[in-house]
Amino acid sequence: MNITIHHLIEGAQSATGLTVIIDVFRAFSTGCYVFANGAGKIIPVGDLGTAYRLKKENPHFILMGERNGKMQPGFDYGNSPTKIENVDFSGKTVIQTTSAGTQGLVNAKNADEIITGSFVNAGAIAEYIRRRHPETVSLVAMGKNGVEEAMEDSLCAQYLKSILEGRQMDFNKIYKNLLEGGAGKEFFDSGYDWKPQRDFELCLNLNRFEFILKVEKLDSEFIHLNRIT
Repeated sequence: MNITIHHLIEGAQSATGLTVIIDVFRAFSTGCYVFANGAGKIIPVGDLGTAYRLKKENPHFILMGERNGKMQPGFDYGNSPTKIENVDFSGKTVIQTTSAGTQGLVNAKNADEIITGSFVNAGAIAEYIRRRHPETVSLVAMGKNGVEEAMEDSLCAQYLKSILEGRQMDFNKIYKNLLEGGAGKEFFDSGYDWKPQRDFELCLNLNRFEFILKVEKLDSEFIHLNRIT
């Protein structure tokens, strides 16, 4: 198994084989909580205008996500797991558009298979990859807005690679590094009121979920995420 780490939107575009698009803070952590609360599917969308159009055509869909971290006008929810932790999404279809994570999904055109990456289901991701035993694995750390590397996504990629290679990084050290530096500090800064402090804990709740989120084709225009145990 050849495992490589890629970064940002360019990394998603060049990824091949079984590809894991990683967005820890917060898109794909939030996505796991949405599915855990009963959602039927998530439709990831790159373009904001397309997301609004899809919502207008399907008013019963839930519109969720952010730009530059902030929930956009007309959205039902932002990108915070804290805000949806106790929301019942049973049977709902969720439209999700974010600055990094969903951009990676729609740009991974050369991948054979695409799943999402986060710490909350890292163990399930590693187990799924082992079962599939692909020749090539691409781990894509999406970073900030898909254009600037971010510690949390890079560390998640390294953590997954270490498990797949039969060794395992110390997650307590990862947690401490994120708490003391990088984007993790923003959750404890009152200047970032759209990033609740609890988001930090929820996004770093290691192996909370025993399922993965896999990209499947919805129709000629859209893809969707499906929960696979």
